[in-house]
Amino acid sequence: MLYVVETKKPFDVAVRDLEDAVKRNRFGVLHIHDLKGTLKEKGIDFPNACKILEVCNPQRATEVLKHDMTVNLALPCRISVYEEGGKVKIGMVRPTALLSLFPNADKLRPVAEEVERETIKMIDEAK
Repeated sequence: MLYVVETKKPFDVAVRDLEDAVKRNRFGVLHIHDLKGTLKEKGIDFPNACKILEVCNPQRATEVLKHDMTVNLALPCRISVYEEGGKVKIGMVRPTALLSLFPNADKLRPVAEEVERETIKMIDEAK
């Protein structure tokens, strides 16, 4: 259900390299959530760095949404770079696992498999 890898890179370098990999693979970065920064603004001193990238390929998103609008509940794809136990990790929930929650999963499985291959490639390139 999850795909998570460790990297030896410093946190900020891993985030930058993931952004570059996303763009190289014809996806866009829609937004980056800085979890630690947001919590700090709320008065919470959270110890672990965590940035969540919302990524999307508009053609694939459109293809999926034309078949089943409820899939918008799982979009855009999210890839996280985070610190845990003194290590930097990059991970995501597999698109095929998310898709299994939806009624038209069988029809959309080929697109989800393709997006999963591409997002795994991005993570591996950033690692």
